[in-house]
Amino acid sequence: MTDADDTTTAADRPPGRIDYRLSQPLALRLMGGFLAVIGGAVFVVTLLVGVLSLPIVVLGVSVVLAVVLVFVVGALLTRRTWMVRLDAAGYRVRYVRGVGRAQARWADVEDAVVTKVAGEPCVVLRLRAGGTTTIPVRVLGGDPEEFVRELRQRLDHGRGYKRLR
Repeated sequence: MTDADDTTTAADRPPGRIDYRLSQPLALRLMGGFLAVIGGAVFVVTLLVGVLSLPIVVLGVSVVLAVVLVFVVGALLTRRTWMVRLDAAGYRVRYVRGVGRAQARWADVEDAVVTKVAGEPCVVLRLRAGGTTTIPVRVLGGDPEEFVRELRQRLDHGRGYKRLR
């Protein structure tokens, strides 16, 4: 079959996996909080070394450990951690408090609604068996409108709907 004979569109083909990560502003806020906690811990260790006359090696080890933790947490927040995963079979949501049901197949989703929850724009997926999945779109990296389009396309594909030409 040649490309000219191929009449399927991108909307008709089964979609691959796509991951949505944490938004950069939220990642920076979390990293700032983590840095404050680590700084406080190093400060407490410094006080303990001074007051209890502990060996200076204790302070050195705590500083090295703090630096390693900063790099590890920074890498996790910016590169490795996905919050929403969409694939041909369904979706998974993690690290979102109050999400409801964290994963389901597309066939289990009754409908998707864009609404505001506590003043924040969210996508609410209502499930056939009851229950919902609430995804706040501002915590996701990327364009919220593109996320909603991708979610609806995958939901339509999972239900077997075809785009009209």
